Amino acid sequence: MNFDKRENSKKGFTLIEAVVAISIFALLITGIMDLYLWSMHGRDVVWEQLKTQSEGRKVVQDFINEIRRATGSSIGANPIEVAESHQVIFYSNIDLDSWRERVRYFLDSKTLKKGVTKPTGTPLIYDLANEVITEVAHDVANGTTTVFYYYDQDYTGSVSSTPLSFPVDITKIRVAGISLMLEEKPNVSPAPFYIEAKTEIRNLKSN
Repeated sequence: MNFDKRENSKKGFTLIEAVVAISIFALLITGIMDLYLWSMHGRDVVWEQLKTQSEGRKVVQDFINEIRRATGSSIGANPIEVAESHQVIFYSNIDLDSWRERVRYFLDSKTLKKGVTKPTGTPLIYDLANEVITEVAHDVANGTTTVFYYYDQDYTGSVSSTPLSFPVDITKIRVAGISLMLEEKPNVSPAPFYIEAKTEIRNLKSN
């Protein structure tokens, strides 16, 4: 009888051990899965932010290259048509053909867009119904903060240089700049990406 009791006791202890082991294993699996999902989420956030940064760098470079070459339109209009904090319109031969396109950059909510209008007809006109609009940067977090800013002939290149106040007198513009804050997912790491650049408009140089 004593032998049977010892055998039953051993069996009961083994069952408890098995339950404990299974519980520990389940906790480990849950922890590993949580860690895996967290790392995948973190990787996705970083990847999206890198994509946003790449997009931001490209649009800033394109903008600088295009507005640097701004010149009078193909029908004689001023190189800069509109100079606002969230929209700029200028004329530039961006595709190196025979005509100068009307180029419009503007912020629409959190998307920076670019509109291009080619001159057509005889005599030439810029028919805005033919404007082709593309999205060039997403996740723009500027809000009410200025995107486009402008300087006159007194610009020295120093950080202390003061932009022209709005509304801008377009005849005074000699330098144009763009400043973007890009954030794919607010309140989630990594931190917002800031990028800005300025350029002198060649055909508006004072000297």
